[in-house]
Amino acid sequence: LNEGDKIPADGYIVEGSVFVDESSINGEAKETLKSKALNQNKIYECNKVYRGSIIYSKNAKMKVTSVGDNTIYGKLSLELQSDAPTSPLKKRLTELAKIISKIGYIGAILVTLSYLLSVIVISNNFDINLILNTLSNYKVMANHLIYALTLSVTIIVVAVPEGLPMMITLVLSSNMKRMLKNNVLVRRLVGIETSGNLNYLLTDKTGTLTKGKLEVSKIVTFKRIYTSIKDINNKLIINSLVYNNESIYDDNQVIGGNSTDKAICKFAGNIKKEYQIISKCEFDSNTKYSSVLINDINKTCFFKGACESLLPQCNRYLDENNEVHVLLDKNKIENDIKKYTKTGCRVVILAYKEKNSVLENLIYLGFIVIKDELRSEAKEAIKTLHDASINVIMITGDAKDTAISIAKECGILNKSTDIVLTSDELKRYSDDKIKSIIPNLKVVSRAQPQDKSRLVSLLEEEKQIVGMTGDGVNDAPALKKANVGFAMGSGTEVAKEASDIIILDDNIISITKAVLYGRTIFKSIRKFIIYQLTVNLCALFVSIIGPFIGVSTPITIVQMLWINMIMDTFSGLAFSYEAPDKDTMKELPKKSDEAIIDKYMYSQIIFTGVYSALICILFLKSSIVRLFIRVGVNNEYLMTAYFALFIFIGIFNAFNARTPRKNLLANITKNKMFIFMFSFITIVQIYLIYHGGSIFRTYGLTITELLFILVISFSVVPLDIFRKYMIEKHS
Repeated sequence: LNEGDKIPADGYIVEGSVFVDESSINGEAKETLKSKALNQNKIYECNKVYRGSIIYSKNAKMKVTSVGDNTIYGKLSLELQSDAPTSPLKKRLTELAKIISKIGYIGAILVTLSYLLSVIVISNNFDINLILNTLSNYKVMANHLIYALTLSVTIIVVAVPEGLPMMITLVLSSNMKRMLKNNVLVRRLVGIETSGNLNYLLTDKTGTLTKGKLEVSKIVTFKRIYTSIKDINNKLIINSLVYNNESIYDDNQVIGGNSTDKAICKFAGNIKKEYQIISKCEFDSNTKYSSVLINDINKTCFFKGACESLLPQCNRYLDENNEVHVLLDKNKIENDIKKYTKTGCRVVILAYKEKNSVLENLIYLGFIVIKDELRSEAKEAIKTLHDASINVIMITGDAKDTAISIAKECGILNKSTDIVLTSDELKRYSDDKIKSIIPNLKVVSRAQPQDKSRLVSLLEEEKQIVGMTGDGVNDAPALKKANVGFAMGSGTEVAKEASDIIILDDNIISITKAVLYGRTIFKSIRKFIIYQLTVNLCALFVSIIGPFIGVSTPITIVQMLWINMIMDTFSGLAFSYEAPDKDTMKELPKKSDEAIIDKYMYSQIIFTGVYSALICILFLKSSIVRLFIRVGVNNEYLMTAYFALFIFIGIFNAFNARTPRKNLLANITKNKMFIFMFSFITIVQIYLIYHGGSIFRTYGLTITELLFILVISFSVVPLDIFRKYMIEKHS
């Protein structure tokens, strides 16, 4: 294995040592040293290497133990071949389709029977002889049956919302562009809606909660703390950072060296080297330090490494005045170091001596604090997710102390009942035990790929909707198995292929935006269903009752097709462009088995639908209406007015359905498509009233008649506001 090679199989090192980039396997950004174990016949984590990893530096020989599907990489690929879970929206729509289909067919049968009962029985004044004569007249009965069949088919067309699939596609796709502006790339449309119903989010730490790269946060000397290279006036510290470093600046970019050296080089900046390097000793996992001897006037040798390797060899320290003193109090330094390591930071000791590079009698300079900084937005994002009642579990390959530190810092761990487990502890737990503690489980450290998939499976068994973030090959099976897989933009292609949504900026705050859009989309679908089923209920009710009150065809077939176009196409477009409402992030997520129509929707559909139908029936039969509306020959003006009434009730109902607020105009300017579509419907409807002719059975209205229709139609607005007020009062 040589520098730059991709390891072709699983195995272990039998000769030499290499720094390996295993980020594609475990998602961690730092390079790992793999070297020959003392017992060559045994496999330890320190000498095991995996297919797909990249050799960063040095060279070695490995013994192959697994190839193909038997490697970790291969097993992950096999897991990816499993089917992705069915979208909760798809399940809900399937159930809704069954319900609406039944209603449509039952409605069609009832309308057909009511029409036949009207023309055969009621029109014959219940005279048995006349009824029998009508039944025996095959020509008349054939006409009645054909019309009844046509009417029933029309009812089915109107009742079944065939525009719903189009509306769902529209609402999903119209939000894709908005989401892209927020660094959320949607690969599968169902992922948007499902993300709005998340109960659990299993998130990686590196790159999602943190910035995903090591940074030097400060340098701590015996008495001072430096947060910027500009503040350091000690030449020895600066030279230590610059010379004892494998990374260099090239064309204003840091290249070479491992992630630690890169972080230190970036902190130091592009400082020109004045001296030549006489000799150097590269970092070794056994000695845990590196050193470099330069040809300055004192032939200074700089040391950099682990606390346990260098601090015991320091017997003096350099103060802020560049004066050397005897180091009597090492406890102070050790306490300072513990203060930072407990917060998840890495600490690197700096020391030096003059004339030679022997590891003894060192002069202590200070220590470097290196941290994968928490993203500034992480706390806000976690709080937003918690407010949305989404449980966040951090799954990371980091050590337990580091994981706990980050989890506390970003707000994942904030209760005494919160549980933190290591991968080994998780493996010892039975599935039932994990299910019992999972509401309090917040962190899994030293996680393995199988841990993620197992947790996703257990949560889905509990009927929870699960989101999973990841970037490495190891995350791919869990990403695919989860209801929503969020891959990071900087992640591997395997992870992206397995995901539903790609977070382009690797930032958890973008996941909260995906949840917001998901909830907005689900609400938009519900608004469309409320609007359509309210109109459907009114139309069915009137069509069934109409023949019994002497109005066999209150709505003609052509008029029904125009109504159907409004309900399916135009309103679908209107509700597809509803803007996100941040208030939805304070609501509870929907359960996976929750029906798409809830109690609130039923109350609005039934209450407003029945009221609208009663208005229509009273309009057709009330003598008071005839004081304001002309009847005309064959009721031509009355039926023109009725057609207008039905359409305008639907238009005003659209405003009721658009928002659960009592203020129907709230945020309406954010949905310009809604304003345009219903303005267009209003204009076309007014045109049809005056120019529809015999095709639409419309013959014009006076201005007074039109205003009367608008006033009656508008009555659905205050009535629905009253309904909302009563629901709000008793909730």
